[in-house]
Amino acid sequence: MTTTDQAGTRAADAQAPPRSRWAAVTAVALGTFLLVTAEQLPIGLLTAVGSALHVSEGTAGLMVTVPSLVAAVAAPLVPMLVGGMDRRLLLLGLMALMTLANIASALAPSFAVLVVSRVLVGVAIGGFWAVASGLAVRLVAPAHVARATAIIFGGVGAANVFGVPLGTLLGEFSGWRVAFATLSVLALAALLGLLAVLPPLAASQPVRPRLLAEQFRNPGVRVGILATFLIITGHFSAYTFVSPALQRLSGIDERLVGPLLFAFGLAGMIGNFAAGAALARDARRTVLVIALTLAAAMPLYLLLGRGPVGGAVLLIAWGLAFGGVSVGLQTWMIKSAPQAVEAASALWVAVFNLSIGLGALTGGVIVDSLALQAILWLGGACALAAALAVWSARGHEGLR
Repeated sequence: MTTTDQAGTRAADAQAPPRSRWAAVTAVALGTFLLVTAEQLPIGLLTAVGSALHVSEGTAGLMVTVPSLVAAVAAPLVPMLVGGMDRRLLLLGLMALMTLANIASALAPSFAVLVVSRVLVGVAIGGFWAVASGLAVRLVAPAHVARATAIIFGGVGAANVFGVPLGTLLGEFSGWRVAFATLSVLALAALLGLLAVLPPLAASQPVRPRLLAEQFRNPGVRVGILATFLIITGHFSAYTFVSPALQRLSGIDERLVGPLLFAFGLAGMIGNFAAGAALARDARRTVLVIALTLAAAMPLYLLLGRGPVGGAVLLIAWGLAFGGVSVGLQTWMIKSAPQAVEAASALWVAVFNLSIGLGALTGGVIVDSLALQAILWLGGACALAAALAVWSARGHEGLR
């Protein structure tokens, strides 16, 4: 182990709490659940919002694009701007911002006001996720970090499985404004929960531009950032168009797409916790298996997914593997930069959100100019390239 690794380990040990705070971990998980729900909720409300505020569905899509891009910028920027501020107060402030932003969305008299409220949502998402993603090392004993990280990121899977579908259903029956208002009430409940159980979290090392730049000299961080960019870009280039892929390539009835995507989300939650358990034993091998599974699952659609059964099985395998991506790559970043977890996490969250937008954009261009099959090849190729990058890091001691 190098001197830098030893110093990082000592820094991480110094931050380790005297006892594990699982109630705080659960409250942070609830926060991530609501943040991801807020980010993706408009996907199911585009038509209703567009009709009510007199804009096209394409324009209404800005409700999804804007917070993603803002979150990518806010992830490194918010920790830099707040300096040494107690992270407990920061998380409380960001959840309060989320509460107010969704009230503004519910009451928006025009689409312009609604977009501004979505900018605030993006700030809350980027800032909260950047801090929360590396918070496990501050809340639980070192032996439980992987499991606590899996619980925090379980909120992401739960949002995809329950949050967005239930919010969309509420919007269909009670109106889109009620859906946003309900999300605001839940965000307030999460704020009160964080206030009750989150301990003081003094900033161990304020995030500065120089500290962010220094992370790129860390080979483990570089590989983690590259793997994140490749896997997330490849996944969203293909997954954005999974509905037409299921219907055209696998011959699955349109009425079954929703239940299959629900199954994808459930498989993702299982994959999240399975990866959390495996990461505690060997982080590099776990991320490598995830990347290789994704590299196989997407292109195999063209060989084994030509029927409903094959398509459904491959979709669930895809969901199982992708469910471990967030917790796997975040754990990679924690282990690669134990002396600068928040800075490395901020970079990771920024790349993650940028890659979502880039993947969806790239997939759209490919589908329009080439063919639907091409995005599955791209997704598989990106995951394979990520696997090669992960394999190249086999000598990094901290990732064992």
